[in-house]
Amino acid sequence: MTPLFSVRTTAAYERLARQLLKHHPEFPSLQERILKILSADPYNRTSAHDIKKLVDVPQGGGQWRLRLRRFRFRYDIYGHDVVLQHCGLRREDTYQ
Repeated sequence: MTPLFSVRTTAAYERLARQLLKHHPEFPSLQERILKILSADPYNRTSAHDIKKLVDVPQGGGQWRLRLRRFRFRYDIYGHDVVLQHCGLRREDTYQ
């Protein structure tokens, strides 16, 4: 099956990903999974993934968020292109 959407990254995303790779050896496999998910269903029409459209975030600022374990990925959708803007970890004190 060919992907319906092409996934690209920004320079800022690449810098953040390199930092995460240094401290989290599981990051490359998660990133592969993210790319598969976003190339097939970035709008989450199947409701199979933890994807949410963020409120009051302008296009170019990562309007969509995908959560996978502690990792958060923010991206924008332009037609059939998905642009990854940000990747990071959930803060440890979020739910305390």
